[in-house]
Amino acid sequence: MGSHDTQPPDLPEPVTAQGREGLDAVLARPAGAVIGLDFDGTLAPIVADPEQARAHPDAVPALARLAPEVASIAVVTGRPAGVAVRHGGFAGVPGLEHLVVLGHYGAERWEAATGELTAPPPHPGVAAVRAELPGLLDSVGAWRGTWIEEKGRALAVHTRRAEDPQAAFEALRAPLADLAARHGLIVEPGRLVLELRPPGVDKGVALTEYVRSVGAGSVVYAGDDLGDLPAFAAVDALRAEGVPGLLVCSGSAEVTELSKRADVVVDGPEGVVRLLSALADRVTRPA
Repeated sequence: MGSHDTQPPDLPEPVTAQGREGLDAVLARPAGAVIGLDFDGTLAPIVADPEQARAHPDAVPALARLAPEVASIAVVTGRPAGVAVRHGGFAGVPGLEHLVVLGHYGAERWEAATGELTAPPPHPGVAAVRAELPGLLDSVGAWRGTWIEEKGRALAVHTRRAEDPQAAFEALRAPLADLAARHGLIVEPGRLVLELRPPGVDKGVALTEYVRSVGAGSVVYAGDDLGDLPAFAAVDALRAEGVPGLLVCSGSAEVTELSKRADVVVDGPEGVVRLLSALADRVTRPA
């Protein structure tokens, strides 16, 4: 289509040919596009206490303009779906009927159109780890500045408040991996956080299954953290199968792996919102 040649300044030019093809496909046929978005660090700024995280104030208005024009907007997060819905302010918003939240890496699913949440039973290993985790942190001297986030189907250990956050993060990797392995779980590293969760689910699996379930003709995915790498890999695999895709990094100095692989790098959640708004401007223009 070559529509990227006439993009307004607010719609950044992808640095790769595959990225340009992906953006062109979205602009050419938005009704066939799935827009995949991480939550923390992508739609919501990273904060010291995840319970205080909220979507950027302009995120929902941008999503409400864009959602009716595309096949679906899928928020793919490690958080419980209900928490992401509450912190995102997604419930009961006119225009968001095409939005879904795939929580716990796709184990849970919330549909904006119906308000329904579906979820399988939790993995038994999570309860076992929940019981042992405080004692383990105490035994390795990790209590000071380190804390546990309860995620229902997973648990996360944060080191952002520690005196030396990176040293605390590295010191906990091995003992937490051992604990997780004993109970059939895995450890997913993130930005100064180590999440213990069931295997076999990740953002890549969730995104791929969702894109295929709606028969999407193109896909965009925006993320900021190591947990988003599987989703980036999923978009690469879909592109290899002939589904055009665009990879967006919500820029962070803490994680460079994503920015190196992205077609577009934007300035955190504010940049993501600007990109979503620019897309909405383009696809809602009169013919």
